[in-house]
Amino acid sequence: MRLEEEKRRLREIIWSEMMRRGVALPPLPCRGRIPNFVGADVAARNLRQIREYLEAKVVLVNPDSPQLHVRRMALLDGKTVVMPTPRLRQGFLVLVPGRIGGKVDEACTIKGAFKHGLRVKEMPEVDFIVEGSVAVDLEGNRLGKGGGYGDVEIEMAKSRRPDVKVATTVHTIQVVERVPAGEKDFKVDYIATERELLVAASSSTRRAHPA
Repeated sequence: MRLEEEKRRLREIIWSEMMRRGVALPPLPCRGRIPNFVGADVAARNLRQIREYLEAKVVLVNPDSPQLHVRRMALLDGKTVVMPTPRLRQGFLVLVPGRIGGKVDEACTIKGAFKHGLRVKEMPEVDFIVEGSVAVDLEGNRLGKGGGYGDVEIEMAKSRRPDVKVATTVHTIQVVERVPAGEKDFKVDYIATERELLVAASSSTRRAHPA
């Protein structure tokens, strides 16, 4: 089976299963999206177990709905958030906590980020990356919604800082046995779910302990 067909089939399975089990949250239906999910806020908080997140001053976070909780948490943690605009059409939005004041809840939304963020064409250097996923496996292979923008964003960040770590926040349902991946697909280093934090590796995956 061709790689793209394998990816398409896995996306459809995940989207259907999340709807069937009632764990998908608005915007609905989740098909064609990085799916929002029950427990996305808890998954975001599990990122605080990661040393690289705690030490990061600038965090790149995708603009999709489930990662709103990550953007909000990072701002409340005093970190600058770099948010790609949808489909990278308008570059990047840089959200600086000190310039937002008490408007964090508004600023972490897409509409609010455009209002409160500084728009830049080039991605700034970042210390940590959080990407959304449709599916991910324990080796760190990640499947997006099909546009390829997540991989582009990771590639751009790693061109500035090759050692930058990548995390994804997903529902447990989205962690699967195998994600089909090509040579140009980037892996994630951490998988945060509503239950736990996993450290992905080519040979093994173990539960992470608080930093």
